[in-house]
Amino acid sequence: MENFKSIDEVLDFAMKKEQEAVDFYIMLASQLKSEEMKSVFEEFALEEVKHKARLQKIKDERLFEIPVEKIADLKISNYVDNITVRPDMSYQDALMLAMNREKAAYKLYIRLASKVNNTALKDIFISLANEESKHKLRFELEYDEYILREN
Repeated sequence: MENFKSIDEVLDFAMKKEQEAVDFYIMLASQLKSEEMKSVFEEFALEEVKHKARLQKIKDERLFEIPVEKIADLKISNYVDNITVRPDMSYQDALMLAMNREKAAYKLYIRLASKVNNTALKDIFISLANEESKHKLRFELEYDEYILREN
């Protein structure tokens, strides 16, 4: 379980997760046969780059104030997936992993939003959570369309 001592550590963790998502989506895009899905994963990678940039801006501009006692209780392990990315992953496994990652990111941003007093920062975290939720829905629709209908 991650135990953070500052908001900088929380933001660094969130930015690391966004970068992992970028790397994951780029890797998936490079392995897919469907040009449409390659494009989808590349678009998601770009979205995650934007998320990371927003978090970096928050950190750089010091747009926050979270009491230390609230930081220690973020329960970050709830937002970390333990599934290993493999080059030989099936499309189904990749979609499931993507859904789990987006769900974890959503939960993290909702939790962060609940811990801040700054309304603008709260709105940013809620906006990021909503974007992650939309990503998850896109993967769920893809899963329903291509995986469940094949079985």
